[in-house]
Amino acid sequence: MHLPKEGDYIAIQSYKHDGSLHRTWRDTMVLKTSENSLIGCNDHTLVTEADDRHWLTREPAIVYFHRKYWFNVIAMIRDNGVSYYCNLASPFVIDKEALKYIDYDLDVKVFPDGEKRLLDVDEYEAHSKRWSYSPEIDHILKENVKILVDWINTGKGPFSQAYVDLWYQRYLELSHRR
Repeated sequence: MHLPKEGDYIAIQSYKHDGSLHRTWRDTMVLKTSENSLIGCNDHTLVTEADDRHWLTREPAIVYFHRKYWFNVIAMIRDNGVSYYCNLASPFVIDKEALKYIDYDLDVKVFPDGEKRLLDVDEYEAHSKRWSYSPEIDHILKENVKILVDWINTGKGPFSQAYVDLWYQRYLELSHRR
């Protein structure tokens, strides 16, 4: 498998359980890849929705994907602090076309003051019925919500200000080389 290098740009594709394309981010700069994870940055990145609507991300965001955890993390760098949007999703795969994952509807939003909200529970329940999520997937996702909340509460990985600062600084260094 070919991993992108630091400074490369990749697309990110989010799918739904039935295999339909949900959302695409066109140009995410890769900051680091390893055997199990990918860290990148979106900054005014073009996003295309399944219904062909387009929009640009409003602020720089450090994105974190892992091959073992069923979530990914977007750390949005805003004037009032870092906000996090965490998707409960399959571990990522990557091919020549894009980094890809299945979005399982549930999201955790973390505000700069530390407040956490579990979002889209109704959407998860509706899609679970519609697409027959297996009991195994349901169990895995619920266990990964617990892991995710533990990471948030302990400031692990992407939930550390030092992590966000380090990777945003790296993005600035790489983007100014171009």
